[in-house]
Amino acid sequence: MRSVERVSGERRDAGADGARDAADANRGARDGDDIVVPTPSGRVRGRWETVGSPSSRAHGRPTAQVAAFRGIPYAEAPIGARRFGAPVPKAPWDGIRDATANGATPQRVGDPRALIPEPSVAGDDTLHVTVLTPDPSADAHLPVLVWIHGGGYTTGSPASPWYGNGTFARDGVVTVLVSYRLGFDGFGWIEGVPQNRGVRDWLCALEWVQRHVAAFGGDPSRVTVAGQSAGGGAVLSLLGMRAAVGLLAQAWAASPALADVPEQTARALAARLGDRLGIGAHGGVPSLETMRRTTEHDVLRAQPKARRGAGRGLYRLVDELLAIGPVVDGELVERPTMDALAAGAGAAVPLVVGAMHDELALTEALVPRWLRGATGALRAIPSRATLGAAHVDAATRRAYVAANPDAARAGAGALACRYLSDVIFSGTVVGAAHAREHAADPTVRARRTLEHPDPAVRAGERVPAALAGGADTWAYRFDWASPTRGAAVHCVDVPFAFDALGDAHAERLVGADAPQPLADAVHGAMVAFATDGAPGWRAWSEAPGVTRILGSASDLAADSTPTVDPAGWSRLAPLTAAGIAPRRPRAL
Repeated sequence: MRSVERVSGERRDAGADGARDAADANRGARDGDDIVVPTPSGRVRGRWETVGSPSSRAHGRPTAQVAAFRGIPYAEAPIGARRFGAPVPKAPWDGIRDATANGATPQRVGDPRALIPEPSVAGDDTLHVTVLTPDPSADAHLPVLVWIHGGGYTTGSPASPWYGNGTFARDGVVTVLVSYRLGFDGFGWIEGVPQNRGVRDWLCALEWVQRHVAAFGGDPSRVTVAGQSAGGGAVLSLLGMRAAVGLLAQAWAASPALADVPEQTARALAARLGDRLGIGAHGGVPSLETMRRTTEHDVLRAQPKARRGAGRGLYRLVDELLAIGPVVDGELVERPTMDALAAGAGAAVPLVVGAMHDELALTEALVPRWLRGATGALRAIPSRATLGAAHVDAATRRAYVAANPDAARAGAGALACRYLSDVIFSGTVVGAAHAREHAADPTVRARRTLEHPDPAVRAGERVPAALAGGADTWAYRFDWASPTRGAAVHCVDVPFAFDALGDAHAERLVGADAPQPLADAVHGAMVAFATDGAPGWRAWSEAPGVTRILGSASDLAADSTPTVDPAGWSRLAPLTAAGIAPRRPRAL
């Protein structure tokens, strides 16, 4: 057994004399007791916490003790000369590093109207992880869930009390929450520095997990990377990248918002931002030298206006909203994610992917904060032009209206929101499933084998993972309508995923009487997937189109039989047939 020491009262170093079995330490742990764990980078001090949401306790779920280590740096602080550089792995430290409080966040100012509570924490050491574990001993070999938060690649925080509530650890899954650079600092195009710095942060954090998670009881070969919204987009981006091979064993993408920003768009946005900051060279892309003359505050104030490019129409609006995010630079992100998946990238990694029934809604109170301001434009669109404004041809418009009668009956605004939901989110679900289905086709694999540049692959002497068949893909649709939001809108699933019902934040989003059996179903599916490799329903890869319906009557009644729809996302068929969904970002 490794040396893991629980400390109460006097703080002591963990050493051979104080070593104890971690499971025994857990059983004897009290809420608020400190615990010191040695890691490859140095010793860290965490704290035992009592885990259990108000709703789960009210429904008879026992509480549990979880060891929480918050704000452990995986990279040096991105300040000074490192502000626009690739992340530099954190140097080892001497002594014991305190990890009992949330680390500083790249999000500098939170939004009090945000649907998910994601507070900002001041400070420079913003590249860090939080680890929650039920058993911090090296021989525990527990599954690991790495969570990448959302926020449109410009906001969001890993310090959410939902993400850090320890419920996955309570249920036997070591949980790692990742902080990464946001906005222009993380994803903006700057000459003379590595591009996709936020993506590099994800990779650096996942490399840290591979080296360190065993110290907290996790198994580095059993890492599931999960995320929601931009975090879900991050999961798919990683799945399509060669640089991420070996860093994740499984993937869960909830409401994935893929950016896949074309290089031309990234350069144009950078030039506009440079002009607004007064550092542009006649419309040129800012350089490292000129960007170093800016402050974070300067950039944060300028970037919302910089991403407003020329053009009109709903499709262009989508492109502008996701104009900051991972850039298809031809190097780290070699090609658009859907193209990468269709070519077999990530084919060996099991994937669960899903979205809400109605991600977006018309009123300001219901849309995610990165879409606020768009609703006035949506209201102004007359019914006859709702999809025409998005340059959808007449035949596709008629077919889409016929496939979405509920949205069409609700009016032009509702139909526009449904279209935006399907282009940004639902289309990505179906697109990812179809792309992986294509990559797994034996005829396609045979052709790609014959065309492979490696003679050993062409001769059948070596079979790369991308040509070795394909892991399963599962799809879901979340249908439960929040009484406070009027529909199954963006972010409503998050408190269910983290079994966080019953606190004040959750009540504002899902109401005071949100169904605990649904939380058991959603959270339970994620735990089952992380632990056993299957979420508990039939895979799309076995029966294309089959979709788990979360929030059905069986979920609300705690029925163990999952409800599935053999064609759960059929409403998108007109858009997929026309090549509109999944979204293909266009240069601004």
